[in-house]
Amino acid sequence: MTVAADLRFFPSTDGDLAYLDAGSGDPVVLMHCGFVDHRFWADQIPALAAEYRVIAPDVRGHGFSANATEPFRWPDDLAALLRHLDTGPAVLVGVSMGGVIVTDTALEHPDLVRAVVTCGAATGDFRYQDPWTQGIQAEYARTLGAGDIEGWLAAFLRVVPGEHRSADDIDPRIMERLRDMALHTITKHTPGETDWHVKVTDSWPRLPEIDVPVLALNGTLEPVELLDAAERLARTVPNGRTETIEGVGHYLNMEKPEEFNRILLDFLRSV
Repeated sequence: MTVAADLRFFPSTDGDLAYLDAGSGDPVVLMHCGFVDHRFWADQIPALAAEYRVIAPDVRGHGFSANATEPFRWPDDLAALLRHLDTGPAVLVGVSMGGVIVTDTALEHPDLVRAVVTCGAATGDFRYQDPWTQGIQAEYARTLGAGDIEGWLAAFLRVVPGEHRSADDIDPRIMERLRDMALHTITKHTPGETDWHVKVTDSWPRLPEIDVPVLALNGTLEPVELLDAAERLARTVPNGRTETIEGVGHYLNMEKPEEFNRILLDFLRSV
């Protein structure tokens, strides 16, 4: 797979981290979900770049970014990139894993954050302790360890949208995009390799520290546990609210990009 001509690289202390940098204006950072990369935001980047500077990194170990060879934390990687770019406080937007990264960054590096949008996520505590999320991760490990792309997609669609629909209800172009990104990321790794990621813990009790506007935006087909966690997040931070997009699950920005973009742009213009 060739590297996009406009993809840039930040020389971190543990290898190069890839990112897309488009548009101009106030900075907006887009953090993708697990096993994919910056292309997850293909339907958002042009719409946002008309008004904002859009920065879309590949999380370490994903896409075109280097794999870890030593302990690291997601928010520290993002903070290092933003300081390298000298962007000032940014609005952070994340889906699933990316949603945890943006809330973690708001807690660990508040000077770099102007507002937060989290989708399909709440905090690291929910991700690491919730039985539903742990079940997903176990299924990921089983299918990804075998290099089973189709199994991974089927598992995700079965667990996240649940009984409301089947894979046949998903636009095949979305499936193909996810398959392509996941295959690229999976092939960067080997079964049983060391997981160098260091978790940010005790995030639930610290939520009142996030004193910037927070939007928890989710699809209505997400599991009730996740929707409840998003409500809890919005209630606990000083300035939070929730919003939903009807009839979509985890990949809400891919399934209903126009509605997602409208809600996101309205939020950006309000902060």
